[in-house]
Amino acid sequence: MILFQGADNMILSSHLTRFIQHFNWQQIGENMATTLFQLLLVTIGLLLVDWIGKKIIRHLFKRYKKNKFVAESANRIDTIFTLVLNIFQYTVIFFWIYALLSFMGVPVGTLIAGAGIFSLALGLGAQGFVSDIVTGAFILMEDQINVGDSVKIGEVEGTVSAVGIRTTQVISADGTLNFIPNRNITIVSNKSRHEMRAMVQIPIFPDSPIDQINQIIETVNKTVPSQFPTITQVPANIGTVPLSNGQVVIQVVTFTQPGEQFAVQHKLLSAYLKAINDANIELPTTYHNDKK
Repeated sequence: MILFQGADNMILSSHLTRFIQHFNWQQIGENMATTLFQLLLVTIGLLLVDWIGKKIIRHLFKRYKKNKFVAESANRIDTIFTLVLNIFQYTVIFFWIYALLSFMGVPVGTLIAGAGIFSLALGLGAQGFVSDIVTGAFILMEDQINVGDSVKIGEVEGTVSAVGIRTTQVISADGTLNFIPNRNITIVSNKSRHEMRAMVQIPIFPDSPIDQINQIIETVNKTVPSQFPTITQVPANIGTVPLSNGQVVIQVVTFTQPGEQFAVQHKLLSAYLKAINDANIELPTTYHNDKK
């Protein structure tokens, strides 16, 4: 029995030796070295293309922005710049993957042409990606947002830092960088396109000298706007309004350049309170300041 097992092992070892010797290991090593060398050359070449291409794109857009005859805004140009940069980056990556598969002997063209069910499955899986691209294209064509705009997208609020073919990046007030897939963008609230309302509410007592306070407000309204060039409309005194908590306030409304409403609101309130205090008129120590 032991003799038979020894013979079987010898036969197996002989077959294995012949199988290993059947391969031309020198040729295989040379082919692998050639393939790795070609892939290295292609990688270096594509890295150079990527570096030179990005440099050219940056130079062209920088030169384009300096052209005083260009009608597009700087934010619009920055948005298109980030999109072109993303498309170029994805193109370079695609060619690198194509080269990698080709060097590995994978017939990429035949694989794509005859994939059949695999192509269908891949297409279904890529629906989200295609939806991102289509939505992003419409966002750009309709000029919904640009880099630098102050926006609110869903629950995310902040400043747009980049608009890509797949995602839009928004930086929140606390510095958080949010990546939003374009297909998830359904409602965009752009706060950088039109004048913004700044409402100031001045608290008063029910027996306060309202006529005198209104006169003080009118005086401030004639002098303060000239100190703040971001105010686009002269502040208007709406009058006395009761709040839901029972407090009585005098409301003043003005309009400002996009993004300047809160600063103007605080400065106007300070100016009103100072003028009323200088007139020795007492006001409640708590007040409500609407930031709509």
